[in-house]
Amino acid sequence: MKTHDEMVHEWIQDPAFAQEYDAMEQEFALFDELLRARKEAGLTQAEVAERMATQPSVVARLEAGGGRQKHSPSLATLQKYAEAVGCHLEIKMVRVPSRRTEAISNQPRT
Repeated sequence: MKTHDEMVHEWIQDPAFAQEYDAMEQEFALFDELLRARKEAGLTQAEVAERMATQPSVVARLEAGGGRQKHSPSLATLQKYAEAVGCHLEIKMVRVPSRRTEAISNQPRT
């Protein structure tokens, strides 16, 4: 039986799968960050749910990314989660270099 990582490594060879997987990279990063923060706080999903005044199933769906099928979690929900695990929510805009800027910076200097 293959592990999850082994299966993903195999599937990622398919260009269509790779494109979809890459498109979800930011979502995966968010859910990984939620899990990391909860584990660092030493809390269970039930404890986080209690602090958020919600049900453990809501926290489980949030951490598993189940919300993306209907809608993304709101900023208010993410803020409540952050507070429940002893964090503050920080959102950043990161400038992506334009193709023109990349082309210029990748040219050899003479």
